[in-house]
Amino acid sequence: QVQLVESGGGLVQPGGSLRLSCAASRSISSINAMGWYRQAPGKERERVALILSLGTTTYADSVKGRFTISRDNAKNTVYLQMNNLEPEDTAVYYCNARTRVDYWGKGTPVTVSS
Repeated sequence: QVQLVESGGGLVQPGGSLRLSCAASRSISSINAMGWYRQAPGKERERVALILSLGTTTYADSVKGRFTISRDNAKNTVYLQMNNLEPEDTAVYYCNARTRVDYWGKGTPVTVSS
């Protein structure tokens, strides 16, 4: 099993930046994929970014060029660097570990507003 704890969310102005962290309870080096998802009020949860165990990354079209997912295996942590934030990025952001089953954190809220 994997426990995931997100942190780093908060209130930021449009154009600002945040870095989200996802701390895992065990080594993440053998986990096939770690990802960040988000869910805005009244909307479905969507995948924002994914990083595979070999390092390959994928992004939703809406965040390409602005967000970067990375992992630090030594710290058992996955990050999401979010730059040039837009109001449309406002959502609760969830960390996901894809193994034989999926594990989810409880989420960290991000609000982008003036």
